[in-house]
Amino acid sequence: MTIAVTRTGVPETKPSRNPHGTVQYVRIGDLQLESGIPLPDVVLAYETWGTLNADASNAVLIEHALTGDTHVTRGNSEEPGWWEQLAGPGAPVDTDKYFVVSINILGGCHGSTGPSTPAPDGRPWGSRFPLVTLRDTAAAEARLADALGIGCWYAVLGGSLGGARALEWAVTFPGRVRRCAVISVGASSTAEQIAFAQAQTLAIRQDPHFNGGNYYGGPEPEAGLALARRIAHITYRSAAELDGRFGRKAQEPEAPLESGSLAGRGRYQVESYLDHQGSKLVRRFDANSYIAITEALMSHDVCRGRGSLEEALAPATAEFLVAAVDSDRLYFPAQSRQLAEALPGGPEVHIIEAPIGHDGFLTEIGQLSGQLRETFFGH
Repeated sequence: MTIAVTRTGVPETKPSRNPHGTVQYVRIGDLQLESGIPLPDVVLAYETWGTLNADASNAVLIEHALTGDTHVTRGNSEEPGWWEQLAGPGAPVDTDKYFVVSINILGGCHGSTGPSTPAPDGRPWGSRFPLVTLRDTAAAEARLADALGIGCWYAVLGGSLGGARALEWAVTFPGRVRRCAVISVGASSTAEQIAFAQAQTLAIRQDPHFNGGNYYGGPEPEAGLALARRIAHITYRSAAELDGRFGRKAQEPEAPLESGSLAGRGRYQVESYLDHQGSKLVRRFDANSYIAITEALMSHDVCRGRGSLEEALAPATAEFLVAAVDSDRLYFPAQSRQLAEALPGGPEVHIIEAPIGHDGFLTEIGQLSGQLRETFFGH
């Protein structure tokens, strides 16, 4: 059953007339989180493309990254998606053949239950929203799959946080994932990755407008969210990319060394670029959701409570494709190799060659077209 969201933010039952590439909603009920805290009346937003076949054997789940959304590829809306090289008519994940699903992560701000959505008392959850882990997100998404009549995914795939979500699916629900692509992420978040993440969440929390997370209805912590994005974006791009693109050039007509004072000095081009990235995110993302999803990624650890890495991965029965970006300085290729070596069958690690850095998993996914068609989608 699909549901629409009213202006008050309360979902109401309503059939969808235009499902392909447009946001739909499903109530999945109360969810007991890994922490033991119950999250009531959870709603998940999702989009689909293509047609589910009679035995529901052609369903593919594509998981978005940290600040992504459900719009993987264009559909009836004709709005371009964020992974069009991967999914669409004639693409490796051919929407003329496969039923593609993308789900807004639990805790997000693009339709799924999160800090900005109403709690049972009608007020936004805000600071009361509980800690969510990637195992919680997989459990929630399994309920949505049930609602769609999908018992087992033909494939689950994603990059960065999306890759971590895909891996958690394959380990938590091994009988429900036939193929799994884990791109630009390892088996767990490292201390360094947690450190970068903590700096981002702290930037938001220290914004004067954050108000402990209860800023809805008042000024929002836009400066803190923009700063968090700047910190993150530095890790998404390689040093060579930033140096080659911007170097030490000033942002015209601003000249950092000509202002005569620290106050109001001009900017280097790279500073202007980061300012732009921060401003773009502020226009489309909620600060509390940024914290919630970032902390979910910090929780990423397939070994938690499952023994060694090999023991944790042993139950997985999916056919795996593991890939890394050669210039990635956030999730190093060595982490992908460690994951692959521990997986049943020890799959090869495919290397995406991209000087851009971590974001190469998005911009250069076409380099995996051959492997995806040959091993996953050529059947």
